[in-house]
Amino acid sequence: MSIKHVHLLPNVITAFGLSCGLFVIFRMTMTPLGQVTEQLLAQSAGILLLAALADLLDGAIARAMRAESDFGGFFDSLADAITFGVGPSVVVLKTLSLISGTTLSFLLTTAALLFSVSGVLRLVRFNVLAQEQKRDEQQLALGKKFFSGLPIPASAAAIVSLNLFLASQELPSGLALDESERAGVLFVALTLLSYLMISRWKFPSLKNLHIRVASFRVLLLTVVAAAFIFYGLLHRFSLFFFAISWGYLFFSLAFAIYCRFFGDKTAESEEEDE
Repeated sequence: MSIKHVHLLPNVITAFGLSCGLFVIFRMTMTPLGQVTEQLLAQSAGILLLAALADLLDGAIARAMRAESDFGGFFDSLADAITFGVGPSVVVLKTLSLISGTTLSFLLTTAALLFSVSGVLRLVRFNVLAQEQKRDEQQLALGKKFFSGLPIPASAAAIVSLNLFLASQELPSGLALDESERAGVLFVALTLLSYLMISRWKFPSLKNLHIRVASFRVLLLTVVAAAFIFYGLLHRFSLFFFAISWGYLFFSLAFAIYCRFFGDKTAESEEEDE
């Protein structure tokens, strides 16, 4: 395989993820207000999960093939801004049949706008820090362990899964909410996730997780995990997606709080203003 093809492959995967995000945006935009079904939300969530998988693969393949480039990095960030920054906001706004001009409609639209802008700012800061880390080995090692602010794919998964779960039949009847109450919950969630993305809190990088167990145990755990994942995706998709997304969020937030108050103070070095 030529070097040209090696550099092309990660960008093709990035383009696929971007196409997934654009498809969700276009599909939701063409759906009349008030006619967004649970099935459409589940399909949109599944497509965004494919985009998240592509986001993991493009960087991993680029590093494995030593095909990393500035073009690929900026293309990936732009794709993430559209797919995980704009896409979830469109999904949330189209799900609820809120009357335009009302206070509730204004608040939810503002929160969705804040979510998208915060996601873009998070990506810009990530690129700036990545450039600085290339010139500082200590910061480079630190960047592999922690993210500064909640990653935008995790934020997108959290809000999309919450929106789907609130609209699904899997929500317990005792927790059923009317449209205005759902809008209030989503407003709070969008605002919280916006803050976490642009915050200086340290969130763990999955690349830094090293679990040492015997090889046969790895095989056993993999089979068990795969069984649970496939069962959840096939039979309890909205509940499973919600539990995984918010489980990761709460775990990461607990980790961030630990690092802030009890962790190594060297991890706080980039907290200072540039």
